[in-house]
Order: sequence, then structure tokens, then C-alpha cells
Amino acid sequence: MHTISEALAALGGVAGTRTLLLAGVSRRCLEAGLSDGSAQRIARGVFALPDADPVLVHAARHHAAPGCATAAVASGLWVIKAPDRPHLAARHGRPTAGCVVHRSDLPLTPLDVVCQSLRCLPPLEGLTIAESAVKKGQIQLAELRARFPAAREKALLNLVGRIRPQSGSIIETIARYLLEEAGLTVELQVHIPGMGHLDLLVDGLLGIEADGYAHHSSREAYREDRRRWNVTVIRGVPTLRVTFEMLVRDPAEFVGIVRKALAMYGTAR
Repeated sequence: MHTISEALAALGGVAGTRTLLLAGVSRRCLEAGLSDGSAQRIARGVFALPDADPVLVHAARHHAAPGCATAAVASGLWVIKAPDRPHLAARHGRPTAGCVVHRSDLPLTPLDVVCQSLRCLPPLEGLTIAESAVKKGQIQLAELRARFPAAREKALLNLVGRIRPQSGSIIETIARYLLEEAGLTVELQVHIPGMGHLDLLVDGLLGIEADGYAHHSSREAYREDRRRWNVTVIRGVPTLRVTFEMLVRDPAEFVGIVRKALAMYGTAR
């Protein structure tokens, strides 16, 4: 027999009576947990640990669950920025103070979360979430395409068509999107003899490498990075290094730098 606190911990901190009973918690244990303070009743038929995630508690009180970008963050998907207000999903679809509510069946599947994100968020933000979900194997690209059959959602289907599971990071996805929107041709993971794979190659001339937070996690990684850089010079592939902050803070500046580099090295050739 499980205690309510053990079951709630395994279920993310918040759960309904039926879920707890199915997890092996007896009604006597439910009442015992309430009596000794190891659990709280936060709504009719809904229980939570005292230190449960406030977003989950707020959602459960309104018979909802995290959805859209909020669920994407919790799932470890590529989210450009956390939403200003929690996004929830609920069958009733009623407004909830301080939240964005998506009407949806529950429980949400990863595919539901991605579709909500694509419909709700700006195109680039939806794309990063969708692309990472495909890359991480949480959803299949074919089933995502099938969710946008209507002509009125042609723009979303076109956005889904831009998903590239071979993208190595959110930085690569953002950079590729910005450059494609600027009318440039972008190739991903281009093999450079002696170097390995270049993150992006623009117009067959200029390389783009993503610098992440943990790019130099060790001395060996630092040396390998310098070796790769030297090979691009020897191979005649000028390469720019870009960061997440650079792309998000001033995307126009990033595109401008790329255009200047293309003009410079294109003329040199």
C-alpha cells in the first residue's frame, strides 16, 4: 500500500482521487495524509503535496493542466522565452485569472502540446518547440502534418514543413529561420573534411557555428573547438560564431552581419 505523499511525488505533486486510487492509495490513506499534513485537498477530488509546483496547483484548482508553452518548458523542449502568463489546457475552456486557457481534452499528449504551441505562439517560437519535439522523439513528423489538414491552416502546415530534425540546438533553429526569412539559402550539418559537421552553411559560402552555454565544458572541448575553427580557415570556409542572446536580442543585426560577411567573402572569391 502506498502513502498519499509517495504517490503524489511519483505523479508530479498533484493528482485526483481516481488517479491516486489507481496508484494503490486507499481512501483511508488519503484521509490519513490530510490529517497529518503530508497532503492537501486543493479542490474537490484533487490533492497536492504542500510544496507542489504552484502552476500545477493553480491549474488543478481550475480543473486544468499545463498546456502550450508552459507544458513545453516542463517537457524540456526548446522554448525561446517562458510565457509571461501560465498557459493551461482544460475541457471547459473557461477564462482563468492570470492564465491563457486552451480548450482541450485531457490528459494532453506531446502532440497536443506542440499543436497548441504552433497555433498560439509567434511562428519562430512555435517552430522551435515543434522541431525539438520531433528531434527528441516525443512526436512523429507525419502525425504532426496530419493535424493541420484544413486550408485555413495552410500557413501552419507550411511552418511544419520547415521542421528539420537534424538541427542540433535551438540556436541553430533560430539562426536558420531568420536567415531563410531573409531569403538566404541555409544548409544544415554540412560535412567539412577534417573538421566534422558545420552547424549551418549560408549560400554555400559562409559557415555559422552555435555557441551554447556549455560549449566549452572541458579543456578537451576547448581544444577541439579551436582545431575545428582552424580547419574551416584552411578549407576556405569563413565562419561566424553566434549565441542565443545575439539572435534573440537583435535578429536584424545578426542578419546584417551575415549579409556583410557574404558580400565581403563573395567579392574576395
